[in-house]
Amino acid sequence: MDSVDLNVLRSVLEWRRAGQRVMLYSVVQTWGTAPRAPGAMLALREDGVVIGSVSGGCIEDDLIARLHDGRIPADGPPVQLITYGVTREEAARFGLPCGGTLRLTEERVGDPVWVAELLARCEAHEIVARELNLATGEVVLQQASKTDALVFDGQTLRAIYGPRWRLLLIGAGQLSRYVAEMARLLDFEVLICDPRTEFVYGWEEQQGRFVPGMPDEAVLTIQTDERTAIVALTHDPRLDDMALLTALDSKAFYVGALGSRVNSQKRRDNLAQLGLSQQAIERLHGPIGLHIGSHTPAEIALSLLAEIVAIKNGVELKQKKPLQEGV
Repeated sequence: MDSVDLNVLRSVLEWRRAGQRVMLYSVVQTWGTAPRAPGAMLALREDGVVIGSVSGGCIEDDLIARLHDGRIPADGPPVQLITYGVTREEAARFGLPCGGTLRLTEERVGDPVWVAELLARCEAHEIVARELNLATGEVVLQQASKTDALVFDGQTLRAIYGPRWRLLLIGAGQLSRYVAEMARLLDFEVLICDPRTEFVYGWEEQQGRFVPGMPDEAVLTIQTDERTAIVALTHDPRLDDMALLTALDSKAFYVGALGSRVNSQKRRDNLAQLGLSQQAIERLHGPIGLHIGSHTPAEIALSLLAEIVAIKNGVELKQKKPLQEGV
């Protein structure tokens, strides 16, 4: 459920609407150490243009060669399986780790109605399962949950797609600008809330979307879900704590606030006095970030996003930051 692969589907939709033929490749099985996990996608346009990735690059080259040397016939089946890396020689040729094997579906994209529907449902923050019948090429979309995973039984591929991960920043100061820039590189949708109009200048080129209103209202407005992280960075308890009171009772997978260990404990005590449950308060990440010896705003942003990505990926935090420097 990688939102990067949604960009592949956006291109598929654009190309098909323009009348161009498109082959869609999906990783369905791997053995050994594979470059991309099952579910990774690549789209190949009729002129050889590609978007996406299913390997480190060599398999992509071979897929393009299949197009140009006639191994993809115009009247071929709607879907077929392709396997790379069965032998040591093939693994070496295609850049796979020794003994690695990668199996792909090669799918002719016909009517792109299902592509448009899938993208629309993901934009509405739904999690969607796409079932592909390998014999007929028929695609059926179904509602899915965050615990669902890709399933392939040799006849049907059931792949899971979800909305982009989101990061809501409370505060539009200098640190937020570094966090926003790095978060976009990690394919997060960046949202910003700051009722202080003095801090808005210069965000026009940052590609983040401002959410109007006060911080607690912003948390409710964006309909916070399990793919949302919220970080309070104003260092003003009148704004930060307002957001945290709502965010810590939401479904956000990460809620953090800027501050030293001492200030973070004061914040927890204040949230308790304001009536927030101990269970909710324990969800708060503060000090934010992993311990990398950070001092500059860029380094603090890096440590913060390292922590957010680790939690997103289900990795245990073994290097938790003991103190937020410079605060």
